[in-house]
Amino acid sequence: MNAAGMSAAWGIPFAGLLLSIALCPLLAPRFWHHHFGKLSAAWSLAFLVPFAALFGLDAAGHSLVHALLAEYLPFIILLTALYTVAGGIFIRGNLHGSPRLNVALLAIGAALASVMGTTGASMLMLRPLLRANDNRVHKAHVVVFFIFIVSNAGGALTPLGDPPLFLGFLQGVDFFWTVGHLWQPTLFLIGVLLVLCFAIDSHYYAKEGVLPVDPTPDTQRIGFDGMVNFALLGAVVGLVLLSGMWKSPVVFHVAGADVGLPGLVRDVGLLLVTAVSLLCTPAKVHADNQFSWAPMQEVAKLFAGIFLTIIPVIALLREGVNGPFGGVVAAVTRPDGSPDPAMYFWATGLLSSFLDNAPTYLVFFNTAGGDAQTLMTTLAPTLAAVSAGAVFMGANSYIGNAPNMMVKAIAEERGVAMPSFFGYMAWSCAVLVPLFVVMTFIWFT
Repeated sequence: MNAAGMSAAWGIPFAGLLLSIALCPLLAPRFWHHHFGKLSAAWSLAFLVPFAALFGLDAAGHSLVHALLAEYLPFIILLTALYTVAGGIFIRGNLHGSPRLNVALLAIGAALASVMGTTGASMLMLRPLLRANDNRVHKAHVVVFFIFIVSNAGGALTPLGDPPLFLGFLQGVDFFWTVGHLWQPTLFLIGVLLVLCFAIDSHYYAKEGVLPVDPTPDTQRIGFDGMVNFALLGAVVGLVLLSGMWKSPVVFHVAGADVGLPGLVRDVGLLLVTAVSLLCTPAKVHADNQFSWAPMQEVAKLFAGIFLTIIPVIALLREGVNGPFGGVVAAVTRPDGSPDPAMYFWATGLLSSFLDNAPTYLVFFNTAGGDAQTLMTTLAPTLAAVSAGAVFMGANSYIGNAPNMMVKAIAEERGVAMPSFFGYMAWSCAVLVPLFVVMTFIWFT
């Protein structure tokens, strides 16, 4: 898409959709629950209709097909596969919550997050954590650290871990590039958070004791149901790796959009994995996990709008300091014209705190030039900063990353008195922000 002559007003639908996602669940939750799909469609049409009127139906159709086939469908197919496979695994039995056990569960969840995604790991590990602590008086802090570690920081090492990194993978970033460049800050952040969680939880554990009766009786041995999904999880990992390493000249041209053979094989394979998981997972496992399609439906509808409305924003950012968004580009650029990794880290992170981190990653990926090969080599510190900011700072608020709200809702359903929106931010500002400052000086300056 050529953005020459286009104004910043073309970014209004994208900004409007992101503000709707950020504010409507807080200000009008009932309206949002029933009409979020319509709002996403309305903002999409607010871009597509004027674009078609000014540039023609062919240009609008080409942009629509490219966004859906090249970016949206691979993204949503992977999320659906991970969501389905994770929802087909149930950890049965009862554990007894203690600081040592809670830290162990959080560490396991962090390790799983980069393999099965932050959403999948959160779904798998949250319910055992809640059952283990249902005889505790104070337990909201454990769930807060769960969001910090499992729902966010743990997904920083692979494209499977967090949606922003998979979008980078689709743009050409190597599968193992992130783990090679972010393992140190990731281990630092997770390690410090685990230590802090242990200290805070030990304080409450010694102070409160436990309830006289454990609501979850010890009637089952610890084990797993839906074991077939572990094999299917391996298939998901294999398909994504295959699509990244397999170089094929075969390209299918669909309505002006190019679809490569490796990507097509990956997506068809992931759909088959999803179908096999649904067919082979016993209904009882889904019932025990309280498996529902509602979270995926919300993600699918909202991201369809995001991938469409972000088209002109990315094109305008590519215009650089002389384009309509020159102020954004200048803010993250040094006087000599080179990108400033520290500014990219905080700009990406602060926006990811309140807007979904996946589109935020795309915005700053393209602000930095949008060429994966250059970003992985010459501008590697910048790409690392964008990746870290999007993943890590998605934990700063409930709306920064999709699993955050899901974890909060499930915990409240189980009787945990979770902090309010601003109460949670008090935790993140006190715990996370100082760590991000330290990380800036160590890795991003």
